[in-house]
Amino acid sequence: MPANQHVRFQRGNFVVRSIDKALLFYRDVLGLELAFMKDSPSDSYSYDVFEIDKAHKLRFAVLSAPDQPRVLALTEVPTDLTDMPMPRRSAIVVEVGDVDAVIAGATAAGCKVYAEDELLTHDGRRGREVGIVDFDGNLTVIYNIPQAET
Repeated sequence: MPANQHVRFQRGNFVVRSIDKALLFYRDVLGLELAFMKDSPSDSYSYDVFEIDKAHKLRFAVLSAPDQPRVLALTEVPTDLTDMPMPRRSAIVVEVGDVDAVIAGATAAGCKVYAEDELLTHDGRRGREVGIVDFDGNLTVIYNIPQAET
């Protein structure tokens, strides 16, 4: 591929009703750090691509992992959001150090937590994975693959 045709994944984005409430999960439970938050301009491209009624004032927050800057954005639309269609069409997948702590935190926060499943990777490693649905129907799958003992 020519150098000027590179691909670099910037971040995922979830639409939420309240950034403040969403931060209870993404920051306080998952451990992402709030990089910045701002009011979106009235001509924000988000209105077009997410098909948001321009009567709604938007806010935008960006979160980072400790060694990965700006990996997740939250776009706040302070209105009732239509329920997500099933089957779900998107998710983020996040490696965590302490699956049990994240499950406990998500449960305490009031998120939907699916039953845990065994993760079997393409190369035979085994781990744990759990689906968690935030307050607006956005799916996060957490996982952990213990390091092999040396």
